Amino acid sequence: MVTCNEKTQPGLSRRQFAARLGAAGVGLATVPMLWRPAAAKPNLTVFEWSGYELPQFHQAFIDKYGGSPAFSFFGEEEEAMQKMRAGFHPDISHPCTYSTRRWRDAGLLKPIDLGRLAYWGDVFPSLKDLPGSHDEKGDAYFVPWDWGNSSVLYRTDLVDPEYVREESWKILFDERYKGRLAIYDSVDGVMGVVGLVIGAKDPFNMTEDELGRAAEMLRKQRELLRFYWTDPTTVEQALASGELVASYAWNSSYKQLRDQGVPVAYMVPKEGIYTWVCGFVFIAGGEGDETQAYDYLDAAMAPESGAYLITEYNYGHCNQKAFELVPAETLAQLGIKDPVSHMAGSVFFKEIEPSVRERYIRLFEEIKAGS
Repeated sequence: MVTCNEKTQPGLSRRQFAARLGAAGVGLATVPMLWRPAAAKPNLTVFEWSGYELPQFHQAFIDKYGGSPAFSFFGEEEEAMQKMRAGFHPDISHPCTYSTRRWRDAGLLKPIDLGRLAYWGDVFPSLKDLPGSHDEKGDAYFVPWDWGNSSVLYRTDLVDPEYVREESWKILFDERYKGRLAIYDSVDGVMGVVGLVIGAKDPFNMTEDELGRAAEMLRKQRELLRFYWTDPTTVEQALASGELVASYAWNSSYKQLRDQGVPVAYMVPKEGIYTWVCGFVFIAGGEGDETQAYDYLDAAMAPESGAYLITEYNYGHCNQKAFELVPAETLAQLGIKDPVSHMAGSVFFKEIEPSVRERYIRLFEEIKAGS
């Protein structure tokens, strides 16, 4: 049985929580969808990933209003979009950049006045103008908050030294490791990776020739994989035991294994390391207090909130000053000791056009099915 207390367990990311619910046969829809302290005074509803309602992420808001806002939870962004299109009107939500335009085009979002944000000046410049953040008129619809990486996590004692000397996504297609590789069961992740390996100009919108080469590589990779994964805990356990030598993974898994003393490294592949960025949007039709909405964003963007995100959830934060509150050793373990240089060398996930996504999905499902 999955309890409500599990979602607030320190170190349990939104992805891990959702995956564990799925492994237990419990959908997020069965989790109580609304939580509010008994004596709360705020007039605000936040539509969130489970695990991000912790007081440590909005303490200044609690100090000002005497309690937390109401929280409603979603398991993934398409589910959240459909619920809002059906008539649910929260005030704030938390998608990633590759979903923001789709939400805006559906008429779900309203602009955000960046001038009202106390910490906007401390946000990393590279996060301020990501695709999907603004419309054609320049109005802002997205405020970055958390970010992390997708790369290769590998056993340094089990792979050929060539991959230690020159890190590459190609290890996930190396026949020498047949049966000891894994990759995330995600169209965005799989197509993003194979697109980099074949040198596609845009992995998220490949040409006919590029897509043909990508499909050929993915079919060969299917025969090499131990499994496609949905739960990062499965990857961590398999790498720890030596069942896997390398896998697509998030940087949070790197720290988990390092803390256990497992000899692993987290690649910065020569083809590029992927970075995802999620953040806050204002929902059209929300009836909460607008001033409170801006105060909530300020509380979440405060350095102290960011330091908690980094140390407990192992993800990066939008506020540069948050990193000054985290021990250098911790940042080094996460691979983000120098976040500016790190993001400069990153490949940011982009939204896939609907028609392209449908084609990617069909191709990926066919390949997994053995065709």
